[in-house]
Amino acid sequence: MEKLNLPPYSFRLRKDGLKRMIFDVFRKKWVTLTPEEWVRQNFVRFLVEHRQYPCALIGIEVMVIVNGLKQRADVIVYDRQGQPVMIVECKATSVPLTNQVFDQAARYNLIHKVPFLMVTNGIQHLGARLHHEACCYDWLSDVPDYEQLCRR
Repeated sequence: MEKLNLPPYSFRLRKDGLKRMIFDVFRKKWVTLTPEEWVRQNFVRFLVEHRQYPCALIGIEVMVIVNGLKQRADVIVYDRQGQPVMIVECKATSVPLTNQVFDQAARYNLIHKVPFLMVTNGIQHLGARLHHEACCYDWLSDVPDYEQLCRR
């Protein structure tokens, strides 16, 4: 798989017929290794190993209902009280991070109203701190550590 703008990690990989599979330690199952999945698996490892996010407080492909449609948020991070504090949208490295990508994460946020949104394609990582009451946001200069997420 493609080299990312993240530290290198080792993963359990296998072939299932023609499909390449990766073991997702969060969902505790083998999943198809797509370019987007490669970014997701590396990014959540980065959150855990370099930003001190607790594994148990990260949800992968979490069901959200937006305008009556069932969709899945790539990653939702929860605080210690079980409240969502960050949504992460992952894309393949070939997908540029445009306003449309950020808007996709923002649509998932209509339900959860998290204070942080991140989008990543493994090469570029964009994040924002949201101020819901003022209907504005500030771009982040880096991926926040877990304690930064949980400060209110």
